[in-house]
Amino acid sequence: MDGSGIRGAETGAQIAEFDLSLTGVRCAGCVSRVEKALRQVPGVVTADINLASKRAHVRAIGADGAALTDAVAGAGYGADLIAPEGTGAGQGADSAPGHDHAAHGAGGENAGWRVVLAAMLSLPLLAPMLGLVPSLPGWLQLTLATPVTFWLGWQFHKGAFRAARTLHGSMDSLVSLGTLAAWGLSVFLWLTAHADHAPHLYFEAAAVVITLLLLGRWLEARAMGRTMEAIQALMALRPRLARLRLPSGDVEVPVAQLRVGDLVVVLPGAAVPVDGTVVEGASDLDESLITGESLPVAKQAGSTVTGGALNGPGTLLVRTGAVGRDTMLARIIAMVEGAQAAKAPIQRLADRVSAVFVPFVLVIALITFAGWVLAGSGAETALINAVSVLVIACPCALGLATPTALMAGTGVAARSGILIKDAGALERAHAATIIVFDKTGTLTEGKPVLTGLTPAPSIDATEALRLAAGLQACSEHPLARAVLDAARAQSLRLPTAQNSRALPGQGMAGMVEGQALRLGHEGLMAALGVDITPLADAAATARQQGHSQSWLAVQAGQGAQWQLLALLSFADEPKPTAAAAIAALKAQGLRCVMLTGDHEAAARAVGDRLGLDEVVARLLPDQKAAAVARLRGSSGTVAMVGDGINDAPALAAADIGFAMATGTQVAMETAGITLMRGDPLLVADSIAISRQTWAKIRQNLFWAFAYNVVGIPLAALGLLNPMIAGAAMAFSSVSVVGNALLLRRWRPRAGAGR
Repeated sequence: MDGSGIRGAETGAQIAEFDLSLTGVRCAGCVSRVEKALRQVPGVVTADINLASKRAHVRAIGADGAALTDAVAGAGYGADLIAPEGTGAGQGADSAPGHDHAAHGAGGENAGWRVVLAAMLSLPLLAPMLGLVPSLPGWLQLTLATPVTFWLGWQFHKGAFRAARTLHGSMDSLVSLGTLAAWGLSVFLWLTAHADHAPHLYFEAAAVVITLLLLGRWLEARAMGRTMEAIQALMALRPRLARLRLPSGDVEVPVAQLRVGDLVVVLPGAAVPVDGTVVEGASDLDESLITGESLPVAKQAGSTVTGGALNGPGTLLVRTGAVGRDTMLARIIAMVEGAQAAKAPIQRLADRVSAVFVPFVLVIALITFAGWVLAGSGAETALINAVSVLVIACPCALGLATPTALMAGTGVAARSGILIKDAGALERAHAATIIVFDKTGTLTEGKPVLTGLTPAPSIDATEALRLAAGLQACSEHPLARAVLDAARAQSLRLPTAQNSRALPGQGMAGMVEGQALRLGHEGLMAALGVDITPLADAAATARQQGHSQSWLAVQAGQGAQWQLLALLSFADEPKPTAAAAIAALKAQGLRCVMLTGDHEAAARAVGDRLGLDEVVARLLPDQKAAAVARLRGSSGTVAMVGDGINDAPALAAADIGFAMATGTQVAMETAGITLMRGDPLLVADSIAISRQTWAKIRQNLFWAFAYNVVGIPLAALGLLNPMIAGAAMAFSSVSVVGNALLLRRWRPRAGAGR
C-alpha cells in the first residue's frame, strides 16, 4: 500500500500503519475533528493525533494513504503522508521519518522575522497607551495595524475559514473573530467620527494580540523542538555511508545498499552503520546514546555491535546482521516515536472538553456582548469585552498539556536507556504498587561464579584449583567456565588433561599429571567411595546459602583408593546495583517480590542479600504468570521485570512489563518498557520518570483549565482588555510547554557517579 508499513497482524488481517504530517491543526478541538474524520474512513482501526508534533498515527485494514489525506482535507486541514522507515531499496536506511517536518511545521509559519516585523508595526500603536508619544492619527493606526492583522495574521484567518467551511469552530476561529472585530470596529469609529472628535480606536488591540500570539507560537515551536531532541539525536546516529569490503577492495556505498551478510569496515572514530558481529579487530564502542551506558564497551571478534554506536581507536570488520528498520536503532526510534505519538488515557478528558469548547466560548462571547449592551454600556464596550472572551479562551494549552509532557518524559528516558512503548505503559508504571522480579539474569548476573573452594585437610587450595581448572579446560559447561575464570584471576598455569570427558548427569573425568581426577556431585563421590565427611560442615553451610556444589577427588595410582581434594561452591551472584535498586524501589513505596524457577535455598539467599519483601521459588513459566495474576487480584498494580523467553507469560500477565534488552526479543516485545542495559537500577529510574511525567501532565492540565476557568469570567466582566487577554493566552501555551521541559533536568540513578 502506498506509503504504509505492514508492522503486524491482528485477528488474521494485516494492519497497515500510516504516519501523517498535519498542517492547520492548532488546538485540541482541531485534533478532535481530524481524528473523527480519519476514523470515518472505511478500514481505519485507530487514529491518534499528537498536537505537539502535529502528527497523526493511523492503523487501518484495506485503506490507503490517499483516502486518509483526503479525509483530513475534507475536515479543513492539510496532511502529507510520511514515508515509513524501511521502504525502498535497502530498507530505507537513508529515509528519515517526517519528524523534522512535523517538528518545524509550526515554526515555518511563525518564523522569527514575522514576530519581529509584527512587533515593529505594533509598538508604535502601543506607545500612546504607555504615555510615550501622543495619540497617533487614525490613518496611521490603520496603516500600521492592517498588515499585522491581515498579512502576518493571515494564518489565523485561513484556519478559521477552513473550520467554517466544515461548520466547525477552532482556536483560529476565536482569534480571527476577535481581531477582525477589533479592527472592524476601529475602522467604523474612525470613518464615522465627527471632524472635531477623536474617537477611541482599537487598532492596537488587533495588532498586539496577533503579535503576542505569533510570539507565543514561535516560542512554543522552539520549545517543542527541544522536546524532540531525543529523537533527533537518535536519527543523527544513522550514518549515510558505509565502507563495504569486496574481493577487489574496500568501497564506500550508501547504507541503503547493504545486505545481510555483507562485510563492513568500521574505521576509528566512525559510526557503526549496521547491526552485526565483529569478524576481525578489537576496539571500544561508545553506545551511550543507544543504551545510556556512559562507559565505552570493549569489542573483539565474536562481539555483537549495534548500528549508531561510535567506534573508538581500533578498526573493526563487521558482518552485517540487520539493516534498515530491522536494526536496533531503527526499532528504538520507532518505539520512542510511538510513545510520543500515543495518546494518554488522561488526554481523553481534555479531548471531550475541547470538542464542545469553541461553541461554548462563542455562546459566552455573544452573552457577554448582549449583557453589556443591555446594561447600557454601549456597543463599543460590549464588543471589546466579547473580543477579550474570544481571545483569552483559545484552548492551545489544553491540547498541549499532555503530549508535551509525554514527549519530554519519554525523550529523557530514552537518553537514559529506558524505552517506553506507549502512553498507557507510562500511566500504568507510575501507578505500580508491586514490582515482581525474575532472578536469573535480572537480579543476578545469570552465570555462576566460584564463590569458594574449601580444600581437604593437608591439601593446598591453589593446587586444588589448578587441577580442577586443568581438568575442565576444554569444557563449555557454565560451572567449568566459572572455575577457569577463577584460575585465570590468579594467573595459574594450567596442566594439560588427557582423556578428559563428561560424565552425563554426574560431572567430569580425566587424567591430569598422571593422576585420575573426578569432579562432580555428591552421588559421584559416593559411587567412588570417597569420604566427604571432613568437609561436611562446609558443605552444609554452602547449601544453606543456596550455593551449588562440586566435589574434586583424586586417584594417585591404578587401583588406589579415591581421596577427597576439595569442595567447590558456586553461586549466581547478584548484580552490583541490585541491592541499591531494591532499596530505591522500597523508598518509592513499592513492594518487591522475586519469582524464580531456582531451588528454595538459592532463592532465599538472594532474597535475603537484596532485602526483598517476598520470594517464591521452584516456579515454571506458567506458574510465574499465575503468581503475577494472584498478586494483581489481591494487591494492586503489578509490574513484572524479566529477560528471558520463560518470563514472557508473566510479563504479559502483569499490568506493566519491564524487559531487559540484554535478554530475548520475545521478552522485549511483550513488555511495555524496555531497559537497554541489564541494570536493575533502571527499573527504579523508570518508575521515577513515569511518576514525574505523570505529575507534569496533571500540572499542565490544571494550569490549562485554570487559565480558561479564571480568564473567561474576568474577560466577560470587562476586567481584561484584548491585549492582556492575548498575552495571557500566549503565556498559557508557553508555560505549559516550559513546565514539561523541566523534565529534561531529570537524571537517572543508574550509572550515576561513574
